[in-house]
Amino acid sequence: MVMWVFGYGSLIWKAGFEYDDRLVGFIKGYRRVFYQGSTDHRGTPEYPGRTVTLEPAEGEVCWGIAYKVSKKEDKETALTHLEVREKQYDKKAYLDFFTEPMAASPVISGVMVYIASPDKKLNKNYLGSASLEEIAKQIIHAEGPSGPNRDYLFQLEKALLELGCKDTHVIDLANEVRRILSESS
Repeated sequence: MVMWVFGYGSLIWKAGFEYDDRLVGFIKGYRRVFYQGSTDHRGTPEYPGRTVTLEPAEGEVCWGIAYKVSKKEDKETALTHLEVREKQYDKKAYLDFFTEPMAASPVISGVMVYIASPDKKLNKNYLGSASLEEIAKQIIHAEGPSGPNRDYLFQLEKALLELGCKDTHVIDLANEVRRILSESS
C-alpha cells in the first residue's frame, strides 16, 4: 500500500526521506500556527523555539506538500525518520488532500499528518497563542541544533510563496521579526 505524508512546515522544503512523487495542495478545516514549542530543533529546553502546528479552523485551508512513498523499505525508512523528527508532535491524523480550490472530492484520502495537540498532558512543549510581537521576539532569540528559529520562519515563508501560497499568519510573523530586527540594528 502507498503511504502519503503531508508537510506543512519544514517538510515542505526538506523532506529528509525518499519519495516517488510530491503534490502541492491543501487540507481543509485547519490553519497553520506557530504554537508548538521546539526544544530539540529550533530551540532548547531552557529557551524553546516556535514551530508550526495545525489548529482546527472552520472554513480554513492549509497549503503544503503531499509526499507519496511506495516502496516497502522507503516507507519504513520514512516512518523511522519522521517518528524521530516529529517526536514532539503527539498526534497523527489521516486527512483528505486537495489540489484544486473548487474540488468537491479529494485527490488523496488518508494523507498522514503530524499535529501537536494543545493538550499539555500529552504535549508538554505546546506553547499556544500569544501576541504577534511576543511570538516574534521568541523566534528572534531561539536557536537549537537545527539552527536559528528565525531561519525556520523565513524558509517557511519563502517555501510557501514559491508554492503560490500567501499564509497571512506566516507573512505577518516574518514581517514582525524583520521589523524588530531592523529596529535593534
